[in-house]
Amino acid sequence: MSYSASKTLPYRIEMYRQLKRKRTAIAYLFVVSLPVLVAIAVKFGPSGNSGGPTRLGSGTTDLIGLATIGASNFTVTMLYFATPFLLVTVIALFNGDTVASEASWSTLRYLLASPVPRARLLVQKIKVSLSLSVLAVLIMPISSWIVGAIAFGTKPLQSPLGATFTNPVAISRIAIITIYIAISLMFVAGLAFYLSVRTDAPLGAVGVAVAISILLSILDTITALGKIRDWLPVHYAFSWFDALATTIDYSVMIRGGSYCFIAGTILYALAINRFAHKDVTS
Repeated sequence: MSYSASKTLPYRIEMYRQLKRKRTAIAYLFVVSLPVLVAIAVKFGPSGNSGGPTRLGSGTTDLIGLATIGASNFTVTMLYFATPFLLVTVIALFNGDTVASEASWSTLRYLLASPVPRARLLVQKIKVSLSLSVLAVLIMPISSWIVGAIAFGTKPLQSPLGATFTNPVAISRIAIITIYIAISLMFVAGLAFYLSVRTDAPLGAVGVAVAISILLSILDTITALGKIRDWLPVHYAFSWFDALATTIDYSVMIRGGSYCFIAGTILYALAINRFAHKDVTS
């Protein structure tokens, strides 16, 4: 049988290799566990509120009080709390660990000697990493809605912007929010993957990607930066609040989603270019 570069390292093989790793199971366990722990804390905690109103998008509301209205409200609140750190960390883990871990185990050079072309190796790694990332983003609202339905019922969604949505409409709005969050996390995914090809330390790639995301989030809160904040990839992280209005204005979400998608794509391209000229010794 003749050699074909396009048949090396099939997607299903790489997906299987990543799925059987303990870090994958642990990451998904954290995503599923967070809604359960929050629901238990809210349901059986000493207080049914968060101690005061909290800024949520362009409205002001008690976030914990909002979460207890029903499954849809609980899901929206969980997405609000999970996106800045938990989902960022999970996406950084799936993308920042994938190449660097191979190097740390000294298996990267053997994959290339199989022979798997460098570009092919990275493309397959990117496909699998993004698939795992999308799955994590999907699991969060699905598990949150199920937990919320069990704990608080399935009442209509009461938006912090003043609107009320029936369950079918609420689910469609949550779907829009989920899609936007997945796209907005492309920057973190691309950044983590780029760092993964530049180091042999997987924790370093993941940690730096998360740290940069947190740093940019802090900078985004500094109003003195003015228009500079509009150029920060995390500036549009919560633009999905527009999906909770009676009539959705997609303009900001399109701008933010496009920005994050382009930034992530550029970082993936830089990673491929960097890896093409890298001296792989491990």
